[in-house]
Amino acid sequence: MLSALCLFGFGTVQPPMVLSAKPAPELDALFRRADGWIGADGDYSVTIGKGKVLWLFSDTWVGKVRDGHRVEASMVNNTIGVQASAKAPAEFFLRKTEEGKAASQIVPSEGHGWFWLQSGCYAGGTLFQFLNEVEHTDDKGVFSFRSSGLWLGVTSNPDDNPTDWQTKQIRLANTVFQPDRTLVWGASSMIDGNWAYIFGTDEHRKDGQIDRTMILARVPKTRVDDLSRWEYFDGKGWAKSFTAAAPLADHIATEYSVTRFGRGYLEVTTENGLSPKIVGRYAEHPWGPWSEAATLYTCPEMGTMKNVFTYAAKAHPSLSAVDEVVVTYAVNSFDFWEVARNADLYWPKFVRIRLAKP
Repeated sequence: MLSALCLFGFGTVQPPMVLSAKPAPELDALFRRADGWIGADGDYSVTIGKGKVLWLFSDTWVGKVRDGHRVEASMVNNTIGVQASAKAPAEFFLRKTEEGKAASQIVPSEGHGWFWLQSGCYAGGTLFQFLNEVEHTDDKGVFSFRSSGLWLGVTSNPDDNPTDWQTKQIRLANTVFQPDRTLVWGASSMIDGNWAYIFGTDEHRKDGQIDRTMILARVPKTRVDDLSRWEYFDGKGWAKSFTAAAPLADHIATEYSVTRFGRGYLEVTTENGLSPKIVGRYAEHPWGPWSEAATLYTCPEMGTMKNVFTYAAKAHPSLSAVDEVVVTYAVNSFDFWEVARNADLYWPKFVRIRLAKP
């Protein structure tokens, strides 16, 4: 796969140079609670009108934190948080069932599986969210799931209380779900000029090995829900068939971020999807050529805590500065019940990373 990537200019741009990288506990504190919403992963952010920041979370603990433990707790598959501004404490919104129990923000309209929330973008007063449809497998352990579909959620009133959102669900047909391959969109998305750039992953599996690469589509920013307007970067230009999408970078996670940085673009991901290493790449354009990956930060938890793993790294432009990128990552455990016993796990973990100008 690397030889194909080189054909598209991979590695011809200098990678990021880190000047400093340190935890940001003051940002962690904006997302900590002792009651109600008590931790989640996913941790995508979208800036909407008047500087408000939406946070799109996947699996979420709901209950209480007492003496360092999660108690009287349950989990829902997705929730929404809102910051009135980048420096404000997050407010979390939980839907309720008729019996008064916590429920997911959005459930599949066809009643199959559940949704994990991936990236979102905002244009023309509309929020477009990518919804990863997931189902259980017969495997044991914390990875007993697989993606089975991809949907686009179109929310017409994202400025309202999230529990009052009106969201239309559109199944995306420009995908592949096969035993040996998964091609999906929405791992990252951003508005840039008149376009929405939708990044995805093309994952091939063989003999227990996974080869997952970055791919890219674009669509006029207010027409994300019109699949006939999507175009796919094929390594030289824009094609109308999603099967033409070319690999742009390798060792990508299933969720990552691509954001403006300086005069170019910065991609941030957890190396290979599950690793202590948060890595970044530069490019002059969303389609590349992308630099080789450079280590931006090494998460300390995997080296000091048994059963713990880190993943889901991504940058958040609303919290970042001209020369500083704010990145989150998730901390989880192969022992599900350890997350209940140890309430230090499973919150957005923030890092401030200063980079040299590209």
